Amino acid sequence: MTEDEVADFVREQRTATVATYGARGAVHLVAMWYAVLDGDRADAGPTLWIETKATSQKVVNLRRDDRMSVLVEAGDTYDQLRGVAMEGRGVVVDDPAVVWRVCVDVFERYQGPYSEEVRPLVEEMARKRVAVRLEVERTRSWDHRKLGLPPMEVAGSTAPPPADD
Repeated sequence: MTEDEVADFVREQRTATVATYGARGAVHLVAMWYAVLDGDRADAGPTLWIETKATSQKVVNLRRDDRMSVLVEAGDTYDQLRGVAMEGRGVVVDDPAVVWRVCVDVFERYQGPYSEEVRPLVEEMARKRVAVRLEVERTRSWDHRKLGLPPMEVAGSTAPPPADD
C-alpha cells in the first residue's frame, strides 16, 4: 500500500492487535480499540494511540521494555486480505490532557460524536488511564485485492451458515 493507503486503512478499521513483551520474553497480545490523531509529530503522518488502564499488563510491559507492534487487518477471503503491521516503541503518556484527547477520539471512533452530554462517560473512560503512542520505526502492508485474484466465497467451518429461504 502507499503511505496514503496505509493512513486511510488504519483510520477506517476498528480493531488493532497490540503486542508487547512480557517479563519472560513471551509476546503479550491484546485486541484494542484505538485512536488516530494527526499533528503529533511534524515528520510523520497520523499517529496511532491506545488508552488503557495505568496498571494494565501492556503498560507494565512497556515500562520495562518499550518495544511494541500493532497489526490492523481486514478481509474474510484470501482475495480480500489486507493489513498494516507497525513496529516501534510504545510511549506511555500520563498527561491528563493527552489521555483526554485520546479518550475523546476513541469515543468518537466507536460511539459517535462527543458532546457535553456524554462527558461523564468519557470522564469515566479516562479515569485511572494512560495513553500509549506508537512511535513507528517500520511499517509493512499488504493488499491482496491488488493481486487480481477471482472473487472468492466465504467458506469453510468458520463461514456463516446459509440463510434459510
